[in-house]
Amino acid sequence: MKAMILAAGKGERMRPLTDNMPKPLLNVEGQPLLVHHLRALRAAGIQEVVINTWYLGAQIVNAIGDGQEYGLKVHYSMEETLLDTGGGIVRALPILGKEPFLVISADIRTDFPVQTLPANPNALAHLIMVDNPMYKQEGDFGLDKGKVTLSAHQTFTYGNIGIYRPEFFVNAPVGAFPLGGLLRQHIANDLVTGQYYAGVWHNIGTPNDLAIANASATAG
Repeated sequence: MKAMILAAGKGERMRPLTDNMPKPLLNVEGQPLLVHHLRALRAAGIQEVVINTWYLGAQIVNAIGDGQEYGLKVHYSMEETLLDTGGGIVRALPILGKEPFLVISADIRTDFPVQTLPANPNALAHLIMVDNPMYKQEGDFGLDKGKVTLSAHQTFTYGNIGIYRPEFFVNAPVGAFPLGGLLRQHIANDLVTGQYYAGVWHNIGTPNDLAIANASATAG
């Protein structure tokens, strides 16, 4: 299985830390967020990774290189204009191939065991759902007996980790678009499965989030 790390965003809410550095290269627990993901993916047996870049993307390419240092083959999908989460994945599809692939956002810190994900999900996508963080108490989706739903009862937050089939993106919009709309469409058609994860998961969106993640690691 191949994996894609979404790393193109500008990280506006993380300023001033991202004024001169892309968010995926910010340090958590002594190493860049991106490196945490690369090490975890390699430990899970993944050998090829696609990283999309836009904001200060050359810094990411220079820092990670061809991935050999991490036992990986790293490809880059370099965006001339920001394509958002959905558009970024669609652009990278020719590299990702015809088999299901993993997508993970660069700006989360988690100890989720990637190797437990289904390599061949019985759906167009399989999502990791986590408890709603304080900033998002309404959550994203419901989870009922392994199916992700649009139910308003006992919602969870999409943890920005998922397995996607290329078929998920058939008839996707052209150009830049967020992933959420397409997810809701396929969820409404009962085509998305999921699982709940209760372990370490931090969304690193602001300098305070970064401080909390580092403090949690120190406390642990």
